[in-house]
Amino acid sequence: MGALFTILIFSCVTVNIYFPAEKVESVAGEIVDDIRNRKGADKGSSLKNLLLQKTLFALFSSNAWADEVTTVSNPTIRALKEKMRARYAQMKPFYQKGMLVEGANGYVSLGNTAGLGLKEKRDLTTLVDSENNDRTTLYKEVAKALKIDPSQVDRVAKIFAAEWQK
Repeated sequence: MGALFTILIFSCVTVNIYFPAEKVESVAGEIVDDIRNRKGADKGSSLKNLLLQKTLFALFSSNAWADEVTTVSNPTIRALKEKMRARYAQMKPFYQKGMLVEGANGYVSLGNTAGLGLKEKRDLTTLVDSENNDRTTLYKEVAKALKIDPSQVDRVAKIFAAEWQK
C-alpha cells in the first residue's frame, strides 16, 4: 500500500504553461507600428540604422539567437495587416475626435458619437465590428505562431491593447 501511495504522489504532474510575454510585446509593437505607419519617416537614416544593427548583430550575436522570435508573419497575418492598415486610414479621424476608443482588452469601441447621423453611426459601427473581428483573428494567429496555448489568447489581446493605445 505504501509503494502504491508513493507511486501516486510521484505521478502527479504540475503543468506550467509558459507565456512568452516579452516576445508577444515585441511582435505586438512591430505589427501595430506597421498597421499604423508609426515607423520613422526618414527612410535614409532608418536604412543606415538597419545596416548598423545587422553589422553589430553579426559581430556580437550570441549562440541562442536562432531561438528568439523577432517577427511573426504568415499569409493570414499579412492579409490581416493589409486590411487593418486600409481600415485605419478610415478610422483615424474618428480616433482624433474621440469617437473611437482603444480598450484595455485589445478591442475598439465607440466613444462619444454625438453629432453623427444615423447612417454615419451605422457605418462607424460596421468599421468597428470589422476591426474587432480582424483583431480576434490576428491574436489567434500570433498565439499560434508563437506556440501559445489557445486559452491564452486574451493575454495576447491585452498585450496588444497597450500598443494600440500608444
